[in-house]
Amino acid sequence: MSADFDRHRHTYRDDVQRSIGFSGQDVGFFTDVKAELLVDLASRGLGDPGRLDVLDVGCGVGLTDAALEGRFGSIHGVDVSDGATAEAAIANPWASYESFDGRTLPLADDRFDLVFAICVLHHIDPPDRSAFVAEMRRVVRPGGLVVVIEHNPLNPLTRVAVSRCDFDAGVVLLRRSEARALLTGNDLRLVETPYVLFFPWHVELLRSIERRLTWLPMGAQYLAAGRKA
Repeated sequence: MSADFDRHRHTYRDDVQRSIGFSGQDVGFFTDVKAELLVDLASRGLGDPGRLDVLDVGCGVGLTDAALEGRFGSIHGVDVSDGATAEAAIANPWASYESFDGRTLPLADDRFDLVFAICVLHHIDPPDRSAFVAEMRRVVRPGGLVVVIEHNPLNPLTRVAVSRCDFDAGVVLLRRSEARALLTGNDLRLVETPYVLFFPWHVELLRSIERRLTWLPMGAQYLAAGRKA
């Protein structure tokens, strides 16, 4: 996996843009929406985001972290690709980054308030996903949140985008029910699991409608959040 993402470290944004170009939106739109989801969730579930330490697992070249600049107390990112973390560190010198082996996070127990992984689990073999979530749980503090954001395989346009993305070749997408089970199976209490990204436009009316559709399994992606006891 590391070698695969190393090859894409300079072209990651363009690779994603080619896969979603039919939506009429830039990569930044989708990144910004997910950043807002994280900040909103943290505000409601943990308090002032500016006082929180967060970990981005599978940070890639740091696109999400760039959208979160100044929003959290600190941001730390890890990825299996040395090349990707090097790119992320250049793009976001205010954050801290390091690579890891994809299995054991090189971080202490109970260190972070919020640990998130965005579109990472579908790159992990299904038998290894529970252990991956267990590591996320290990490094979040008691009362903290573990958050997974994933592609929704029930959305046909999402499947089109994934099929067009070079580094998504051969991946196995997971339904929201699997993500929920991975959290509860690792002793995390579900907080919320909405479907998101129904409309690819920055229109407040549509954002308002989306907030009423989170139960409908047709969002392009979904969020699953669990709290550590």
